[in-house]
Amino acid sequence: MRTAKRALPRALALGLLAALCFGAGVFAISDSFAQARKVPSRLTDEVREFCANIIDAARDRRYAVQAQELEKLRSEIDERIVALEAKRTEYEAWLKKRDEVINSAEDSIVSIYARMRPDAAAARLEKMDAMLAAAIILKLKGRQAGGILNEMDVKAAAKLTGIIADVAKAEDPT
Repeated sequence: MRTAKRALPRALALGLLAALCFGAGVFAISDSFAQARKVPSRLTDEVREFCANIIDAARDRRYAVQAQELEKLRSEIDERIVALEAKRTEYEAWLKKRDEVINSAEDSIVSIYARMRPDAAAARLEKMDAMLAAAIILKLKGRQAGGILNEMDVKAAAKLTGIIADVAKAEDPT
């Protein structure tokens, strides 16, 4: 019974000193505390021993937490890389489509439409594939393209203008 009464305060003191050991870095009883001589030397030796015994476990736990954080960051970076690759693929597809539209109108066809009267060119361009018509209008000079679009049906002109605006914009479509 007597040893139980002694063990409890001793355990509390050890627990308190262990908490101080963790809270203040490696406590290990500083010079000013040792000079105060409020703690018996046997107890300070136990605290030093306790700190020395748990330092490896504390270091291992810190490394484990840091490794876990690094793994989380690595997975976030991998997700961002996948998203960027998807955007790059989308952009390359958009760029390829743009180049196809622009290059689909050969210079000889463009020169033929450039020499036509705007009303005749408008009638023919309304009946052909919208992408090809937009490519031809895109390669014409501004004044000629405006005259042809002016002679076109409003819906057809709006459709071609929309295609031309999508193809001609310089920024990423996303």
